[in-house]
Amino acid sequence: MTNTTLTEPAIRLAGLTKRYGALTAVDALDLTVPAGQILALLGPNGAGKSTTTEMILGLARPDAGSAAVFGRTPTAAVRTGAVGAMLQNGALLADVNVSTLLKLMHGLHAHPLPLDEVIERAELAPLLRANVGKLSGGQAQRVRFGLAIMGDPRLLLLDEPTVGMDVDTRRRFWATMADLAHGGRTIVFATHYLDEADAFAQRIVVMNAGRVVADGTGSQIKAVVGGRHVTFAGPHADWADLPGVVSASETAGRWTLNCSDSDAALRALLPHPGVRDVEVTSPSLEDAFLELVA
Repeated sequence: MTNTTLTEPAIRLAGLTKRYGALTAVDALDLTVPAGQILALLGPNGAGKSTTTEMILGLARPDAGSAAVFGRTPTAAVRTGAVGAMLQNGALLADVNVSTLLKLMHGLHAHPLPLDEVIERAELAPLLRANVGKLSGGQAQRVRFGLAIMGDPRLLLLDEPTVGMDVDTRRRFWATMADLAHGGRTIVFATHYLDEADAFAQRIVVMNAGRVVADGTGSQIKAVVGGRHVTFAGPHADWADLPGVVSASETAGRWTLNCSDSDAALRALLPHPGVRDVEVTSPSLEDAFLELVA
């Protein structure tokens, strides 16, 4: 490994563009991910996340621009074992048991993690005798995760890694990921569970229509919404006209005020008859996400 490789960012995308006929899936995307960073890639369906991941892995060729992984072409980085990927729809050999699959794939890596460590980190011990083709969705995800970390990669790309997992399994999965990250690995994951992105990622990138529409920490992304939310039960009124209120919406008799100045809004709101059960909350990542991709 050269010194240049050690100092290069994990991912550098410059003007990356991918078209499918008249559809531009990724539109002149510029993105640099430093080595060791944990980044969440968010966006609605069709935002370009999966296509971007495919180009980082060398599975798709850009129509314009470039992608580099640790200063190399994506194909070269994958061949040297620097990259591991967990793709949601990645096919698994269906007619073997999990143990056979793991041993087969373990033999293909130049410097793999010990197989026992892979089994422990991915919690695969109870599944070793199970037929791969009969695994549940969550179980198959655990197998994909084991395969992704098997080569001891410096960069992990995870596409919806916890789909199909129950709450407890998701919690243990992210505890394992935190442990892996402490070793200096770069982790890029796409998820629709925004709480996972907010809790685990050091940086969040939101994509829409093939472009980056927000890039920052969870707090910086949530600041897009601004202010706080005041929710309460009460009668119909022109609540949006209160001082410090940006917008008002009502669902099943409960109002939500998006405020630029929640203190001013509360002073004007509380004297109104019929107003009850008032709560003040900070905007969530979901609030910011919905506003950014609206």
